[in-house]
Amino acid sequence: MIYVLYGHDEFSLKEELNRIKDELGDREALATNTTEFDGKQVAPGQLLDACKAMPFLGTHRLVIVDGLLSRFEKGARTAKESDGDEEQEKSLPKKGWRAEWGELKQSLPGIPPTTVLVFTDGAVRKDNLLLKRLAPLATVREYAELKGAALGEWIRNRIKLGGGVISPEAARMLATYAGDNLWVLAGEIDKLILYCAGKRIEEKDVKEVVSYAREANIFTMVDALIEGRSATAVPLLQQMLDEGAAAPYILFMITRQVRLLVEVKDLVNQKCSRIEIRKRMGITSDFVLNKALEQSRSYSMERLEQIYRKILETDISIKQGIWKGDLALDLLVAELCV
Repeated sequence: MIYVLYGHDEFSLKEELNRIKDELGDREALATNTTEFDGKQVAPGQLLDACKAMPFLGTHRLVIVDGLLSRFEKGARTAKESDGDEEQEKSLPKKGWRAEWGELKQSLPGIPPTTVLVFTDGAVRKDNLLLKRLAPLATVREYAELKGAALGEWIRNRIKLGGGVISPEAARMLATYAGDNLWVLAGEIDKLILYCAGKRIEEKDVKEVVSYAREANIFTMVDALIEGRSATAVPLLQQMLDEGAAAPYILFMITRQVRLLVEVKDLVNQKCSRIEIRKRMGITSDFVLNKALEQSRSYSMERLEQIYRKILETDISIKQGIWKGDLALDLLVAELCV
């Protein structure tokens, strides 16, 4: 069995991967028969050898390849190649790493039925060459970022799955507090279900229970700021200021994230692998690492340095009394979102 799981929604992707693992029997036996590859480093021979190996003291072998599809994004179709897949196939170089993967489509059907192969990745284009090659052979699932009505539906379904029910007003409040961070939302939903013990979750329950989600607003606001989503960043900034958050604390959190992006960008420019970046920066969370890598792609190092200088100017203007903290942050957020 072959799966391709990709998209912005890492939380749902991870849940699906865990579901696949659960279907393969005893987790301890599966752990000894699991091989994980960094898609940016693995060679075709390594992958196929792992897939062909028979499980040891277990029923299945699980092979997970993360990030391989992204390697094929630079080879997306040009206008000249848009006549069909055949022309796109011809565009592959006859030598080099892309050519090495050319026979993957023919080799994968021959892997043993005891092997489950899972390709995971972030958002990739629909015309990604490897995705198109794997689609006829695999179960393909895309996990798009949840927004608006889709996010509200996810909240209601998650609560229903846990045996609870929530009012529309409470669901909107929960989404406002936690933003679109499903990792935060899932934890807060679990707490709300336990707290209400079978009763419908109302706005007052969200206010009483979701203290961490209020704190998580700072992370949602900073993400929105870095990604240029002013419609999310500005209201969240105002909400935090209204609730008494200190301007120096908010500025510190913005600085912290920009510093993280500078460090990640520098390591990417040094051609460091994902595993090397994780080790050198001491990042333990896949969510944090993926978010930093994704955000850093949107900026040049020069632009990040400009942002850093702007943050420094804002800090000085607050400390010297040139601007009040809330107004200085408003100006900073407005400029950075542009």
